[in-house]
Amino acid sequence: MTANSDRITPAGWKIVLLASLGGTLEFYDFVIFGVFARDIGQAVFPTTDPIVSLLLAFATFTVGYLARPIGGVVLSHYGDRYGRRSVFLWSVFVMSASTLGMGLVPAYAQIGVAASLLMVSLRLIQGFCLGGELPGALTYVVETAPRIAPFVCGVVFACVTMGVAVATGVSLSVRTYMDPAMVPAYGWRIAFILGGLGGILSFVLRRSLEESPEFARMKSLAVRQPFRELLRTNLPHVATGCALLGGIGCFNGLFFSHLSAYLSTVLKYDPRQAVLAQTVGVIVMATTTLLTGWIGDRVHPKYLLRAGAAVLLIAAYPFYAAVTSREVGLTMLCSLAGLAGGLSAGCFAVLLTDLFPTRIRFTGVALAFNISFTLFSGTAPLIATSLIERTGNNRAPAYMMMASAAIALIGSLWVDRFGGNVLARR
Repeated sequence: MTANSDRITPAGWKIVLLASLGGTLEFYDFVIFGVFARDIGQAVFPTTDPIVSLLLAFATFTVGYLARPIGGVVLSHYGDRYGRRSVFLWSVFVMSASTLGMGLVPAYAQIGVAASLLMVSLRLIQGFCLGGELPGALTYVVETAPRIAPFVCGVVFACVTMGVAVATGVSLSVRTYMDPAMVPAYGWRIAFILGGLGGILSFVLRRSLEESPEFARMKSLAVRQPFRELLRTNLPHVATGCALLGGIGCFNGLFFSHLSAYLSTVLKYDPRQAVLAQTVGVIVMATTTLLTGWIGDRVHPKYLLRAGAAVLLIAAYPFYAAVTSREVGLTMLCSLAGLAGGLSAGCFAVLLTDLFPTRIRFTGVALAFNISFTLFSGTAPLIATSLIERTGNNRAPAYMMMASAAIALIGSLWVDRFGGNVLARR
């Protein structure tokens, strides 16, 4: 596909789908920890109180997010200096090896605290690599198909969301076909081993990818210190990007990684029912994300993001009230949540890439993406669980969602001032 074309060639679609496939498997690898948090807590962080074990598991989940900004800075430096391809090629390999290792960590009963330390260390490696993976994939597809950037970004995050659906689907299968008493010991390990092997397959498939056309044309103008230039010239753009991602970041943390354990541990839903409802909701969200990306080629994505953030702001408390009261079917509630989340998920990525010029785009996207997702997504399960424990209010996560959505609305007011690096060329 040429920069002036409104259509993407079959070869271009291959590039977009292979980049998206990596995101699918990477998000599977990363989210599977939250899906099996209760079981990991029992196996690797055992205590006499199941809520405390869950807190320790979610603290380890958060540690992975804390490594993302560091990984984003390091990996994006090489991506803007030397090219996008090699960064997200090797990041998927190392992260997948870490995921495989997490599935093989011995239980606490076998090696004691060393099991906990191993799990935390591998989680740090996971987070470090993911810091460059998704920003690299987004930068790559936008530079491959700039004329339909909203749609290809929607494709990436629809595929990423399907990675979550695969994770919840694996959890559902494990809980359906395995003795419940065996899940904390072995069930979650199967999911990690499958994710690790799938990621290695993605690495093999991605080796056929070439450098993005836009970077290849500008390689001679590559910045020697992209991170330094970003801080010197584009800090307001980074701040705007962080705010834009607030709503979807918090939603992902609560819906993907917190909801299943929250429903089964706090509200005492049947674990299989909880995972089934969540899986349906995630599939609905992936479909809505793709549709929103398609609409974004026809309606400016900033309006879609504002609509999505407004829906999250208004609907958060009614959702948690309905979940706790059990007056509405859980699958219906999760499907409606997926619709709301997909409206934001399908448009935020292209707005983020639009904030930065090509020479520092990877670095800018990585920094804003990772800071925002660390603050709003990575900490969400831990903060939500802590709020519930301290206040005794099972609806407390709703207030986090409302505050984050309000921040996204405010951030959307600045996209016209700082954007225009991708969308202006359409």
